[in-house]
Amino acid sequence: MAAKKTLPRPPAAKECAPCKGTGEVAVSVRIGRKRRVVGQQNGLCLNCLGTGEAPTD
Repeated sequence: MAAKKTLPRPPAAKECAPCKGTGEVAVSVRIGRKRRVVGQQNGLCLNCLGTGEAPTD
């Protein structure tokens, strides 16, 4: 019987830098005609689309 080949494991996923692996980033909330900043809320990280893993290039 032939020996089984061991397949190399895929590299471990890296943490997304902008959201630090959480999948959420702070987004400024603006109101009024002058678009004043009144606070912040959580938003989806557009770099990793909420997965928390860095995109592979």
